Amino acid sequence: MDKNEGDDFLKEPLLQHSDSVTVTVYQDEVKKTRTIMFKIGNVKCASCVTSIESALGMVNGIRSIMVSVLQGQAVIKYAPDLINVKLIKEAIENLGFQVFEFPERDVAVCRLRVKGMTCTSCSESIENALLMVDGVKTAVVGLSLEEAKIHFDTTLTDSDELIQAIGDAGFEADLITTGNDGNKVHLCLEGITSNEDLTIIRSSLESVQGVNHVDMDTEANKVTILYDSEFTGPRSLIQCIQEAGQQPNFYHVSLYVSPSRREAESQHEILGYRNVFLWSCLFSVPVFIFSMVLPMVPPYGNWLSHKLYNMLTVGMILRWILCTPVQFIVGRRFYVGSFYALKRRSANMDVLVALGTNAAYFYSLYILIKALCSNSFEGQDFFETSAMLITFILLGKYLEVVAKGKTSDALAKLTDLAPDTAFLLSFDGDGNIISENEISTSLIQKNDVIKIVPGAKVPVDGIVIKGQSHVNESMITGEARPMAKRPGDKVTGGAVNENGCLLVKVTHVGSETALSQIVQLVEAAQLNRAPVQKLADRVSRVFVPVVVVAAVLTWLCWFIPGEAAVYPKDWIPNAMDSFELALQFGISVLVVACPCALGLATPTAVMVATGKGASQGVLIKGGSALEKAHKVKIVVFDKTGTLTVGKPVVVNTMVFSDMPIQEFCEIAAAAEVNSEHPIAKAVVLHAKKLHQQYGLNSEHITEAEDFEVHPGSGVSGKVGDKMVFVGNKRLMAARNILLGTEVEDYMLESEQLARTCVLVAVDGRVAGALAVTDPVKPEAEQVISFLKSMNITSIMVTGDNWATATAIAKEVGIVKVFAETDPLGKADKIKELQLKGLAVAMVGDGINDSPALVAADVGMAIGAGTDVAIEAADIVLIKSNLEDVITAIDLSRKTLARIRLNYVWALGYNVLGMPIAAGILFPFTGIRLPPWLAGACMAASSISVVCSSLLLQSYKKPLHIEDTRGPVGYSNSV
Repeated sequence: MDKNEGDDFLKEPLLQHSDSVTVTVYQDEVKKTRTIMFKIGNVKCASCVTSIESALGMVNGIRSIMVSVLQGQAVIKYAPDLINVKLIKEAIENLGFQVFEFPERDVAVCRLRVKGMTCTSCSESIENALLMVDGVKTAVVGLSLEEAKIHFDTTLTDSDELIQAIGDAGFEADLITTGNDGNKVHLCLEGITSNEDLTIIRSSLESVQGVNHVDMDTEANKVTILYDSEFTGPRSLIQCIQEAGQQPNFYHVSLYVSPSRREAESQHEILGYRNVFLWSCLFSVPVFIFSMVLPMVPPYGNWLSHKLYNMLTVGMILRWILCTPVQFIVGRRFYVGSFYALKRRSANMDVLVALGTNAAYFYSLYILIKALCSNSFEGQDFFETSAMLITFILLGKYLEVVAKGKTSDALAKLTDLAPDTAFLLSFDGDGNIISENEISTSLIQKNDVIKIVPGAKVPVDGIVIKGQSHVNESMITGEARPMAKRPGDKVTGGAVNENGCLLVKVTHVGSETALSQIVQLVEAAQLNRAPVQKLADRVSRVFVPVVVVAAVLTWLCWFIPGEAAVYPKDWIPNAMDSFELALQFGISVLVVACPCALGLATPTAVMVATGKGASQGVLIKGGSALEKAHKVKIVVFDKTGTLTVGKPVVVNTMVFSDMPIQEFCEIAAAAEVNSEHPIAKAVVLHAKKLHQQYGLNSEHITEAEDFEVHPGSGVSGKVGDKMVFVGNKRLMAARNILLGTEVEDYMLESEQLARTCVLVAVDGRVAGALAVTDPVKPEAEQVISFLKSMNITSIMVTGDNWATATAIAKEVGIVKVFAETDPLGKADKIKELQLKGLAVAMVGDGINDSPALVAADVGMAIGAGTDVAIEAADIVLIKSNLEDVITAIDLSRKTLARIRLNYVWALGYNVLGMPIAAGILFPFTGIRLPPWLAGACMAASSISVVCSSLLLQSYKKPLHIEDTRGPVGYSNSV
């Protein structure tokens, strides 16, 4: 809820008589002071008010309190650093008064970067920790994106407490953004000499219309300003600060742009894993050589068997010395992760690795101590198992983070589309350009005019006011063909200007631009958890305990028969006993069965698919929509603006008199020019085209006098000395204008062709008619045919009449039609289809079709233009091309197939690896899986899953139709 909206009612008087107290709330009057209003029961007299006000006035943190006897309301101003709403409520209740009807709280949204997650149990643990924080409404944690999105009550908690909660759960977190960061600017201040300067700057900024919040960092001399872009902008705020300074205290202000944290943190994580892996190799490789290589080369490895004291050898000491840093310094992360996992009563990969490596290390340490104390003991240490296991796991994590970094490549490319600078133009009173300055894109404000030179990128959304060019919007819409732009056309931030020079008036900045909305939509989708992931979550929740039990049983199943001589002694390798053999099998089972890959199977595929879809012009709102789309068996199409272009055009003109066709069209246009009806605009546009066709330079249309609108029928007016009526058959009948047989036949023929017949009467006689139609999109027929080949049925639902609907359906190849249906009726039709057990997708324009879009299993909003955040739709098709309906469904099918394959990779390693690790092949083939090799297999499973998801980057559209339409529209026949 917006804070300003939530506080408006606080400005009304609490008491309605002349002595009432008016409560006025000044936003940010005192730093970190908030105001809340709620109702109090049992307030009957002035003494009740006095007792409440006096008692609460003594509570630390409450700045002021006012209580109304008549309305039983209290307005309390408090410092959230010292007290929260819950404590205030309890304080009132302790006085014997009932607190009820709490207002809707200010719900804020923040995104946090979370480090240290390894599997789905980690993300679940963080979600649970966040939900336990008082005031948190929802919390979603994305494993592969390594982010958390939290909705919380600002009166009860803040982002610092959320970060602390994640820290208490054993993970690191940093603030990425808050929900209001879209219109926020960060400025660096110079020339600050005292606190008085900061007070002057704060006061000046808060007096600016549109400034919502000012946050001063006194130590770094930085100021953060939250503002409304409709009223002000960064340049105006900088100018305000500069004007606030007076000699000798002149303030210098510069824009502070924080570096891209996503890429920097990704590189930091990759370098971190690489460095720790190399350190691990530095110690582990010698351990491996001393254990597995040199003993196999007798002349060179004999020195390792030299006894230092009793049975303690040089090799044991070296392996212990080299293994210990790996176990406790390099492998510290596994201890920390295990501690926090067990603290929250869960288990993850860290627990398995810690159990396995500790079992190997401390058993080896026991062997070393026993060899030191005995002159006859012979035993085999497993120091190489511990060191190599940690090394291979770190190698796997390093390769995994490298691969995971590529899953968000499409999103990173979208983020980097906007240029860093732009050319700002200044004009004099006559509209002449007086200056041209290159400024940072972050300083652009609404209604600025910027110049886009050939080859440059468009920095923000705007409208062309001068110039013509072709603009490549392929990175935003997926449309490869450059689009012609001329005055009046919209341009989107991130597009590339190819040839001409354009002057563009800025309409959207910051988070309001199409590019920003696309990025936000894709990021939200990547955090959204697909239903198919629930299987992995359920499995991973019980997986670790099951693995631990399986490892213990494996050890027992090998140790007890070994001690009882059930299997031959020659099965036990040299320098080993039954305990050591059983221990190796148990450790291998612990390590090979790690569920990391299972947790990566779904989110990595969803990340790649949503990013790839965005680059193709298909915005999918999360894993749930992505999953549901593959089940679609019926696609319901709206007609106007979906199957048709949505812009009526004149396709035929018939003159029933000796009037020249050019004069006839001019008269019709003169009558229609002041009408806002889409058909009227089509008639006027047709007249202008005739002007061009006959070589007339002027496109000016004469306006009719005595103009009158006849609702539902048409218009009338006087053109010169002629009385003109333009409209339908009803208008002609009302004016007693007779229709001849020729006119009736033409009208019937037009209706059969799904055309609207506009009659033009001059001085009481029908002079001619214009056939107007909303053209069918050229790709519609091919798309319907392709859907049929995918075993998907197409249905049309429209509010138009049956004749038009049937004609359009026949033209595109749709058999089943529902016509003359209102918006709620469309939703009812979809529910009827769903009752048959069919998954239904609705394709509409996202406005009047919103009830149907919500009712459908998958709502697809087409014709969204720059408004990409349509709430009702699950999928937004930016380009308004019907072929993207196929793209969305096909991408969903490919992604679900990839997720299933990922599960095969993830579970396949466990299903095959666990029995082999447990020694099922050992009695027959002598093959066993050493723990360090089991660790390599575990790492390989995670890497294979991420690489499998990355193959979705090569996705190609199943149907691509070249748009042959010209820049103006469709040709008209006369």
